[in-house]
Amino acid sequence: MIATALACLAAASLLSLAVVRIGFDLWAGIDPFLPPERRPFLGAVELAHRAFAVDALRQVFLAALVIGIAVRRAGAGWRARLALDRERPNGMRPVALLALLLVWPVLHIAWVTGTAEVFGASFGRHVRLSPFLSPAAVAAWLVYLALLAPVAEELLMRGELYARAREGLGPAGAILATAAIFAAAHVSSFGLARPVSLVPLALALGWLRWRTGRLWPCVALHGWSNLALVAYLLWPE
Repeated sequence: MIATALACLAAASLLSLAVVRIGFDLWAGIDPFLPPERRPFLGAVELAHRAFAVDALRQVFLAALVIGIAVRRAGAGWRARLALDRERPNGMRPVALLALLLVWPVLHIAWVTGTAEVFGASFGRHVRLSPFLSPAAVAAWLVYLALLAPVAEELLMRGELYARAREGLGPAGAILATAAIFAAAHVSSFGLARPVSLVPLALALGWLRWRTGRLWPCVALHGWSNLALVAYLLWPE
């Protein structure tokens, strides 16, 4: 499971970096194979757009890789493997799912802010987006946060990895294993605050995957959590 997660994330990152580097360079009339000392200065706006393109393409490649793995392992049953089919009934009533979606942002924000305080991490309200992002880029960024990233990450975590873990560990083991991998995948130079802040969300997503038997509720909760946290951070005084 860990090897699969690392391989998928690494491959998606390398592919996105290569495509953006070559594609943006060719579009700008730059030889993508120039040595660093001969490359022209790109400017802050161009660098911001390239960074966003890398993030977005990484999720696209990640989703494609996971679906490809599922097809290879399950053939025509890949949708069932990734919990994208409708053959089994939803094990959770819509009103219960709606209640969870309504309550969850408050719990998520409280935990994330509390975790940041405990770890002394930088986490402040009333932050601003980069002035180098156009309105179209901001809209694309919100779509990335609320839809693209949740779809790709849930396909990997609560899709393929959950299916593998459940074969040997059962539902509880699959929930814990995928939660641990999900949190570990968010370790950064800022320390443990980020992965620890995601543990409740990871456990809730795993429980939702088991309870409903489907992936889309996990995507909805993941995307809603991202959007609520961003709204909290950007909300003006």
